[in-house]
Amino acid sequence: MKTNDTQPQTSQFGFMIPGSTLTGSADLNPDWVRDISPEDMALIAQAAERLGYDNLACSEHVGIPPEVEMVRGGRYYDPLPVFGYLAAVTSRIRFLTYVLVLGYHHPLAIAKRYGTLDRMCGGRLVLGVGVGSLKQEFDLLGLGGAEFKERGPRGDDALRALRASLGRRRPEYQGPYYSFDDFIIDPCAIQQDMPLWIGGRSARSLRRAVELGDGWAPFGLSVVEQAEMIATARETTAWQARDKPLALALRHDGMLDPLDQPQQAADRVGAVFAAGGTQVHVGFAHRARSHFVEQLEALAALKV
Repeated sequence: MKTNDTQPQTSQFGFMIPGSTLTGSADLNPDWVRDISPEDMALIAQAAERLGYDNLACSEHVGIPPEVEMVRGGRYYDPLPVFGYLAAVTSRIRFLTYVLVLGYHHPLAIAKRYGTLDRMCGGRLVLGVGVGSLKQEFDLLGLGGAEFKERGPRGDDALRALRASLGRRRPEYQGPYYSFDDFIIDPCAIQQDMPLWIGGRSARSLRRAVELGDGWAPFGLSVVEQAEMIATARETTAWQARDKPLALALRHDGMLDPLDQPQQAADRVGAVFAAGGTQVHVGFAHRARSHFVEQLEALAALKV
């Protein structure tokens, strides 16, 4: 695509907090990412907020088997303390869990812990969730039996339970896997309509988002694959029955280098929007914290 005079809105961009997750083994990551400090994360968060970016993302895993580290990565900072720290040094940018594994938590535990976070950050939380797929981790947590086999329907029920719980001091819900009433959950989220984004890479994850969520935040898919899945989903009765648009936070192909390869970055971002994305989950080529911030600035200035 040719550059023109239309500047993208940085409110359509979000990204994973550098160092909160390591891609592959630790020694394959730049030193600055591997050794990132809370202060580094704070400076990046403040730069992103200054530039108008929409959200900062952080993922969740408790433990990773060494044999899958090269595929899944081995480091996962826990979102709660990371977001709590960054909430104290920012005022507008949102925080996205990308993603929490529903099967690892009771819905009321999520409602209490992340409801508290939502209150502490002033209602800036986007709750990204998924059903999970790492059997060894389910086993580690003592959840490798029916909890793993039935994680799809259990996850659907957990989503409905969260809808009934977030932002409510005395939530009530009756479902096939979760039922509760007559308990006080205080503090609770500021947002009763907290956005629920569904993560995953399957058609079922997109169907779950269409039927039960506010957004879809896929990973591990090419732009073409994402576009094809969205086109199919748009034809479904469930999509047509939605009463509000579905947020589509899609990942571009490759890594962005808007400083040195602005046209390629423009093309890759443009392809996401052409595929139906409402937001781009961006990943940058970078070699230092200062370089990462410069890439944030270059993308914010990019015309596509």
